[in-house]
Amino acid sequence: MTDGQVPTLSIVVPVHNEEATIQIFYDAIQEILPKLNARVDYHFIDDGSTDRTLPILRELSKTDSSVHYVSFSRNFGKEAGLYAGLEQSKGDYVAVMDVDLQDPPELLPEMLSGVESGEYDAVGTRRADRKGEAPLRSWFSSQFYKWMNKMSQTQLVDGARDYRVMSRQMVNAILSMSENQRFSKGIFTWVGFKTKYIPFENRERVAGNTSWSFWSLTKYAIEGIVSFSTVPLTVVTLLGILTFGASLLAGIFIVIRALVSNTSVAGWPSMVTIILFIGGIQMLSLGIIGRYIAAIFLETKRRPIFIAKEEK
Repeated sequence: MTDGQVPTLSIVVPVHNEEATIQIFYDAIQEILPKLNARVDYHFIDDGSTDRTLPILRELSKTDSSVHYVSFSRNFGKEAGLYAGLEQSKGDYVAVMDVDLQDPPELLPEMLSGVESGEYDAVGTRRADRKGEAPLRSWFSSQFYKWMNKMSQTQLVDGARDYRVMSRQMVNAILSMSENQRFSKGIFTWVGFKTKYIPFENRERVAGNTSWSFWSLTKYAIEGIVSFSTVPLTVVTLLGILTFGASLLAGIFIVIRALVSNTSVAGWPSMVTIILFIGGIQMLSLGIIGRYIAAIFLETKRRPIFIAKEEK
């Protein structure tokens, strides 16, 4: 970008069955355009929606040439949508936002200003509270950040959203990580670059229903742990050492008792309990190892992160 030239801000918006929110989101961004020192273009990524999301995007792109979209051949997940949007974006700066307006658009001018100044490479956001969220879901979320930061060298900010404005240099660094098993919150941190976080109060969706169930969030958390920590494998190793050591001590105790008292105890309930305990640890260990092997298996296939069926 040359001196005096107005920069371009590309806004990346993954959507899945969001027919009720797209126009509302677009209107909200249009309202704050005068406050932005940049031209804006939109990159909506339709993640295999089954409602009227795609027809709405088609109409919107006809009325506004700054609106672009990519429609996937099926549902590939939000992570694929984020990657596709970053890949499609051409702006000097790139913003990632959710379409449901849980990411406050009015923060965009401050966020863009922070990156434009050169003081930061990215300005992100984090929820200062979880008001309105189910207590159990909120507790599990906070525990995830707590334990993830203990297990991984990649430190995550509690309550951090994907909502952020990034420099082109940082976006290019993220795109260089073309792994299939993606966890963007970790990738945003892993690539480095100086980042500032702006806190804001939690907001409800402006319309429609979220496609993130408790189970899908749990799977997402597991993917994050597998992608950025090997501590579970270390735990499996320690469990193996402990159970092996316990079995040796038990064997020595049985031999000594037999030599001293020359008696044996039937004790089949205790034997069954021990067998089930060790078997349970083995199955748990195999499950953890298997999850890492599955990630390796999927990466070695080198399948594309997404397949675009239609784009404009």
